[in-house]
Amino acid sequence: MVGTSTPEPPHSVIPVARVPLSEQVRRHLLQQLLDGRWEPGDRIIERRVAQELGVSQAPVREALRDLQAMQLIESTPGKGVRVRELTPDQLSEVYPVRAALERLAAELAVPRLAGDVSTLEPHLERMHQAAREGDTDAQITHGVEFHREIVRAAGNHVLFRNWESLAIELWTRLSLKWLRTGLHENAADHEAIVQAFRRQDPYAGRLVQLHVLDYANKPIGAP
Repeated sequence: MVGTSTPEPPHSVIPVARVPLSEQVRRHLLQQLLDGRWEPGDRIIERRVAQELGVSQAPVREALRDLQAMQLIESTPGKGVRVRELTPDQLSEVYPVRAALERLAAELAVPRLAGDVSTLEPHLERMHQAAREGDTDAQITHGVEFHREIVRAAGNHVLFRNWESLAIELWTRLSLKWLRTGLHENAADHEAIVQAFRRQDPYAGRLVQLHVLDYANKPIGAP
């Protein structure tokens, strides 16, 4: 009919991935650890956490199992769940695994990035800026994001999930908080990695691996 406008087609709905409740609880517990609610040796009471979050104890129990797998807590019969002491030995176990994963990620990422380092450069610049300003939080955040971009660029979901399971940022922050480790100002090392990806260096993976292993070789309290 003349004068009648044709209705516009409805907008397509983009599906949003729903985060499992146990994952939300896990993130909450990790943040509470970082915020200092619990220190090594403190007990985490499952029922109390469930009441605070307004959820059943099932997702809390599942989240606590994840934290136990990450070696952040321990469950003892009759004593409940307690935050574990963080030791240098634990860090020395994490970093070689991280280094191996990131070497593989970098090797896969080199041809995929094809010299485009636009996802890495902003984090590199922010690391330099944070170092100049003495902003520890920003140094950690952008350092981890720099490495996350490399792993993401590999395009391998299994690899990415395994890397994420190491909770790199959490370990870094807790080591600074509980072990008094020194924050390594290594923006220059990251600059070399960016250059390797820019020139599509076939040895970029080895460079990344050595870069990560260098963290494990730093003595506690080293600058």
